[in-house]
Amino acid sequence: MGMHQFIQGLNNLETLRRAPGFFKYAEHSVAAHSFKVAEIAQLLGDIEEHAGNTVNWQRLYEKALNHDYTERFIGDIKTPVKYATPALRAMLADVEESMTENFIQNEIPADYQAVYRRRLGEGKDDTLEGQILSISDKVDLLYESFGEIEKGNPERVFVNIYTESLAVIMSFDARPSVRYFLDEILPDMLNEEFADRDMLTKLTRAIMVKEQA
Repeated sequence: MGMHQFIQGLNNLETLRRAPGFFKYAEHSVAAHSFKVAEIAQLLGDIEEHAGNTVNWQRLYEKALNHDYTERFIGDIKTPVKYATPALRAMLADVEESMTENFIQNEIPADYQAVYRRRLGEGKDDTLEGQILSISDKVDLLYESFGEIEKGNPERVFVNIYTESLAVIMSFDARPSVRYFLDEILPDMLNEEFADRDMLTKLTRAIMVKEQA
């Protein structure tokens, strides 16, 4: 028993494509997504510290880097399918948890099993680090969908993903990092030159008004 299978799994993440089943101008792998989420979480953590909050950086990096590692077991399931019903979402979570535990017991050396249970467990909790992970995950998804809308992708799903991602980000609007994102970063995104800019700007304003109501 060693760490070979864990490292080998990183190659699996590199070949797993995000948002499977839809036409995309730019493909994104689960591995690339994990790296981007870690970078975004780092930025948001900096903003939180600047606002006077204490960040557990070890936990934040662990959560961000590993949050989708378990997708090597079940893949990246289409968002509309994954969230079709609460029961299905719970069933998928149970399958993922069971396969993760089996992997830890059979592939991770006993001395490190507790560490990897923490790292590969659900990271989106109520801690500051868990909230930053939830926000960072949706910021990257927002940018992925924005990239497709910007290029004129006709798939309606990317407008839906953009809408859902921004709504989740807005649900954390009490966090200084989210206020910074909404006030300083999102306007720069919408100032980019692209064909559907007016549509996306109106949609963004509508989502923000709805979520603030």
